Amino acid sequence: MSHSPSPHIKNPNLALGFIFITVLLDSIGFGIIMPVMPQLIMVVTNEPISSAAIYGGWLMFLYALMQFFFAPVMGNLSDRFGRRPVLLLSLLAFGLNYLMMGWAPTLAWLVAGRLIAGCASSTYAIANAYIADVFPPEQRAKNFALMGAAFGGGFILGPVLGGFLGELGPRVPFYATAVLALVNAVFGFLVLPETLAPENRRPFDWRRANPLGAFAHLRQYPLVGRLVFGLFFFLVAHQSLPAVWSYFTIARFDWSESQIGFSLGFVGVLMMLTQAFLIRWVIDRWGAVTTAYMGLTCAGLSFLGYAFVTEAWMVYVFLLVGAAQGFVGPAVQGVMSARVPSNAQGELQGSLASASSLAAIIAPLLMTQLFGYFTGASAPLYFPGVSYFLAATLVVVSTLILIPGMRRATR
Repeated sequence: MSHSPSPHIKNPNLALGFIFITVLLDSIGFGIIMPVMPQLIMVVTNEPISSAAIYGGWLMFLYALMQFFFAPVMGNLSDRFGRRPVLLLSLLAFGLNYLMMGWAPTLAWLVAGRLIAGCASSTYAIANAYIADVFPPEQRAKNFALMGAAFGGGFILGPVLGGFLGELGPRVPFYATAVLALVNAVFGFLVLPETLAPENRRPFDWRRANPLGAFAHLRQYPLVGRLVFGLFFFLVAHQSLPAVWSYFTIARFDWSESQIGFSLGFVGVLMMLTQAFLIRWVIDRWGAVTTAYMGLTCAGLSFLGYAFVTEAWMVYVFLLVGAAQGFVGPAVQGVMSARVPSNAQGELQGSLASASSLAAIIAPLLMTQLFGYFTGASAPLYFPGVSYFLAATLVVVSTLILIPGMRRATR
């Protein structure tokens, strides 16, 4: 059902400011806990870093699994009941979740917090729907870009802030994030109007909230399906960095929370610069296939570097090299987009989102279990970088599938 932007919004810029802060906080909340999660797990379980990584992997798995299934549910609920109640409830659950995790006396409370967070983490999708409600088509693109900037900025600020606050204690970042989220929920309750008019709402339909349905449409485009399959291996490798980084740097270099946070913030800055500026020049000069190959090569080299690095300063060299992996997704996506008609672009984006979500489910569990085994007392070989060695192997597999497929698609 199509509908025109809501004409009754008196101050759309105020509403846009609230939405920007909401997406920023959501992204900060994801990154702020990364530097301190290993220490918090070790505190509540009294287990070493190898066991903490295994528990942490399960927590990330549960979060991603709930997000995978509930994000389309929450989006459909917002189409039925309106944007305002779903967004405010998500923010309230977000704040209570971080309070729960900050207070958590046992691992079970951390599990409950991650489950709640995964179910409620729909703010980005609802924020974009809100923008579509409020602004006319010619103003939406720049405001969608603003949401992307909020998400990217939060991923930079979150780890740095988490590392700084983590020096005061592993629970402090959770309490700080909870307070920010709850204050924003109160602010939204006071200023956020409803944007979806009753006549534009539709009944809730479970069939339209199925996250796996997007893959079915790829059968019409076999070559595109092959490219999505190849990209999936890269996405799993790509997810190894946030999944294991905090545990790896503690085990390998005994880094503090602030050192971990700074390094992850550095990654965020590099990825933003690569995708916002450098990739345009590279694709225009060398084309999509060569750009993807460059990104895959740099990704593989960076993962191998992490696996075998011997000095802490070397990590930043390989982080610089690995920034070029930001070329891969946009280059492959551009080729795929050219292979499907205009009325199937939404289905393609849904398939890519589902592939990314599945990678975020599989990678944390796979990579942390591997790390935990090869850093544990019974390991046949002490190898903290084993997860990144696997990631490099997955990049090779992805390259063998993607590059021939992209060459065929661009003939």
